[in-house]
Formats: sequence, C-alpha cells, structure tokens
Amino acid sequence: MAQDVLNALTLGSLYLLFALGMSLAWGTIGILNFAHGSILMFSAFSAYLVVREVALSMPVLLLIGAAVGAVLSLLVQVLAFEPIQRRAKDHRQAELQILVGGIGIAIIPLAIAQHITSSVPFGYSGGTFRVDTYDLGFVRISNVQIVTLVAAFGLAAAIGWWLKAARPGLALRGIGVDPEVSSLMGVDRRRLALLTMAVAGALAGLAGVLLTYYLGSIAPETGDAFLLKAFAAIILGGVGSIAGVVLGAVILAGIETFVLVTTSGTWAPAIAFGVIFLMLLVRPNGLLGRQEVRRT
Repeated sequence: MAQDVLNALTLGSLYLLFALGMSLAWGTIGILNFAHGSILMFSAFSAYLVVREVALSMPVLLLIGAAVGAVLSLLVQVLAFEPIQRRAKDHRQAELQILVGGIGIAIIPLAIAQHITSSVPFGYSGGTFRVDTYDLGFVRISNVQIVTLVAAFGLAAAIGWWLKAARPGLALRGIGVDPEVSSLMGVDRRRLALLTMAVAGALAGLAGVLLTYYLGSIAPETGDAFLLKAFAAIILGGVGSIAGVVLGAVILAGIETFVLVTTSGTWAPAIAFGVIFLMLLVRPNGLLGRQEVRRT
C-alpha cells in the first residue's frame, strides 16, 4: 500500500511539473499551448542526442532539457502566437487560432524525432547517472523518485510564492484578471508573456528528462499522452490555481495508480477523459478555480 502511494506521488509529481507551466500560461496570459507535449518530448530528445555522444550527469541533462524547453517555448511564442494575437480581430478568435496553431506546431518536433529514432523509444543509458534504490523497510524509493518529488513540489511552492509576493508575479496575476487595466498601469505584458512561456517550456523540459529517467525510455509520441494528462489535471484543479494544479495532478495520478493495481490497467488511459468530462459537468471551474474564469 505504501509503495503504491509513493508511486502515485511520483507520477503526480511528473504530471505536476508538466502541467504547472501549461496552467501558468493559460491562467495568466491566456495561452493554451497544445505544443507543450512536443516541447516536453523534444527537450528530452535533445538531451538524448547529446548524451549519446558525451557521457553526462543527470544535473547537466536536466539543464539541457530545461534550456531547450525554454528556447522552444519562446520560439513558439515569438514566431507563432504573438503574430496570431496581433492579427486576430478579438481575444476569442486569437485563443481559437492559438489552439489550432499549437496543434499544428506540435507535429514538427514529433516528425523530427520520429524520423531520427524510427519511432523507437530512447533513453539515457550513455550517461554517467545510475539509478539506485533504497529500501526503507516499508517502501522502496529510488534516487530518481527523490529528485522528482523534490523538484516538482519545490518548484510549485516557489512559483506559488512568486505569484503572490513578488512584484512581477503580482503583475502577471493582474494580466490574468484584466490585461487592459494592467497595461494602463504600466505592466509590460509582452515581457511577462515571454518570461511565462520560457518558464513553462523549462518546466516541460525538466519533466521530459525526469520522465525518461523514471521510465528508462520514452517514445516520440509520449508528449501527446502527457498533454492529455496535464489538461485533465488543470481542469480538475482549476485554471490559474497553483494549488489546484498540485491537487489535480496528485488526484489524477492516484486514481490511475489505483486502477492499475486493482484491474488489468486497460482502463487507465480513459481516466483523464473521464476526469475532464465529469469536472466540466459538475464543477466547470475546478476544485480550486476562480468563480469567474475569463479563459475558455
């Protein structure tokens, strides 16, 4: 039982790292980035391309993943989403075009990775890091799980504090409530939008590298599956709520783990769809979401 709880928390931590940036961008600057899954995958893939040539440690690969994720997210924002926002007639049209554009952009890194790997899963066997498992008596935990848990909940706490206490974080929250008034008060929306997208991409990159270490290998299509899980966690917890994303990710992972250990596991992929559907019916704003949600 304790082992299942630990496994659920580890899986929830990976969901959290990935969903955190996606929720941050959606809840503040109004960008629902459907290329986020490809950014996760391609960041991990980029680290794989490096480590197969040079044996590197886990911290270095995490830095590579975070850097690639941040750069990719910034490129998507500058080259695609910003032009869409400038040319769209209104906010609603811009959101729809960004949604469709993100889906189209996601195909590019996916196709590159599939071509290079022939759709064969890739991992970091060429690196210097080795997975060690510690037996605590009632539970077994690996060094990868420890790093994942600390990174996910530590970064969630740091981002939550930044949004509530730091001036840039408060300005970013102001954009999420009313971008027009925030601009009139001197808030540089573009600078904060670029910062938000860079942070979101870096978090996706970290999640991709840690997921590869945790599973041993991932496939180019893994990002698409994770995108659905992140979306479900955000809907469950509430758009724009850091605590909500934490709660949503943990609950989703807990439900999936329970299904896996009590059944054959064939129903696990349907859990995310079920969570989204039920929450939209029962509580559209999510468990900890705001009463009035500007994003649709």
